[in-house]
Amino acid sequence: MSSVTTETDVPVVGGWRDATIVDLERPSDHAAILRLRLPGRPPHLAGQHYVIRLTADDGYTAQRSYSVASGPAEELLEFYVERLPDGEVSGYLTEIAEVGDRVEVRGPIGGWFVWSGDTPALGIGGGSGVAPLRAMLRHAVEIGRPDQLHLVVSARTRADLPYAAELEAAGATMIITREPAGGGRAAGRLAATDLAPVLEPGQTVFVCGSTGFAESAGRALMSLGVDPSRVRVERFGPTG
Repeated sequence: MSSVTTETDVPVVGGWRDATIVDLERPSDHAAILRLRLPGRPPHLAGQHYVIRLTADDGYTAQRSYSVASGPAEELLEFYVERLPDGEVSGYLTEIAEVGDRVEVRGPIGGWFVWSGDTPALGIGGGSGVAPLRAMLRHAVEIGRPDQLHLVVSARTRADLPYAAELEAAGATMIITREPAGGGRAAGRLAATDLAPVLEPGQTVFVCGSTGFAESAGRALMSLGVDPSRVRVERFGPTG
């Protein structure tokens, strides 16, 4: 996920540090899954993000923020990177980067869009916006409380949905907008009827995706009478 914008951030933990790419997958021609080793890194909370910075030989730098997709207890930091048009960082990471490369990182960052696992939560993610929700899912499993978290995830097609198999196995509600999603649901955008079955009293609701997706999910939640103070939103997309 690129260019995270959070409602409220806590100070960054530490300065710039070198991390090494130790594993790299390219699940499609426009995405990459990076696993980084960062020795002595501070623990992150599910939902936080890091800034990744690249520096050219002439000193030019470019940086973008990416949500951590791995659970807090995992040894490696995992990021799902989707290539954006003219994206300098995403273009390099999805097309050029190799195992063994070093990148500068800063983080973890974020105090608003985080889940500790001790209260009920509903995660609603669109496209690569599922990355921080996958971290929450991993955390729920790590602490033995998968019952505390419900997920609703959406993408144009199943192939466009990051971590589709893992999310499906965990019981996530899958909203596929351009093809039938199975289970009798017709193709179409996220609607209030998709959220109503998984809403529970006392949940904190985490919404992550593009601005359009976040606004659509917000309207659906409000139509169901969800208290806005229970909703935490993180939007992403290109930045200048």
